[in-house]
Amino acid sequence: MTFTEDQIRRYARHIILPEVGGVGQARLLDSRVLVVGAGGLGSPVILYLAAAGVGTIGVIDDDVVDLSNLQRQVLHATERVGRPKVDSAADAVAAINPDVRLVPIRARLDKDNIRAILADYQVVADGSDNFPTRFLVNDACRLEGRTLVSAAILRFDGQLATFRPGGPCYRCIYREAPPEGAVPTCSSAGVLGAIAGVMGSLQATEVLKELLGIGETMAGRLLIVDALSTTFRTVRVPRDPGCPLCGDHPAITDLASHGSTAHACG
Repeated sequence: MTFTEDQIRRYARHIILPEVGGVGQARLLDSRVLVVGAGGLGSPVILYLAAAGVGTIGVIDDDVVDLSNLQRQVLHATERVGRPKVDSAADAVAAINPDVRLVPIRARLDKDNIRAILADYQVVADGSDNFPTRFLVNDACRLEGRTLVSAAILRFDGQLATFRPGGPCYRCIYREAPPEGAVPTCSSAGVLGAIAGVMGSLQATEVLKELLGIGETMAGRLLIVDALSTTFRTVRVPRDPGCPLCGDHPAITDLASHGSTAHACG
């Protein structure tokens, strides 16, 4: 593609990177990413993908901006309290980069709509804050052959992994969702606002790497971050032959066992 003068100036720091260049920047402008949740993780993901020039960003969230969100959800602003988060996200993206089209999807993901939504996107960034959504997104991405970059935060901790078609999936780490109430949520246990920025920025980085085909993928690895000790630990995640989704004899072949979910990330 031919860049305009403004685009050359806007993306200059990308274009001079040998790993990106003009070809890579053109690829980003032609890319389509779905972000699940416009909350603590989705905020930095959306902002950095928009700044990077990812051409189409779908954002699915059915929540509205609350004053309690603003401690960590940097996508939103005080004057947008009470507005749908997807509309707030659209305003923020428009202010950053006119090259980017944000597709607001104000809905709850469920087994009936997720596969049709995924069909329009290449990579999915999951920033949800509950296990039903995480398992639904993982299963749908695997069935639709989509790469999933997943992050999670709680208190002072974070986790990050990428799941590619053909490799290990989220169920290779966590076979089934824990019983409701067994694991605390951000609303009940708290979360340091800045850890959302750390993990969301890392998540955006991995999405960009997947779109560009550069660097070492996080597929097959799990990053564990402890902000209190400032430690980053990576563990290998092999594909589990007994996994009910991606194993040698999969038992999960559709989304029939899933219901509707809530997915506004803490």
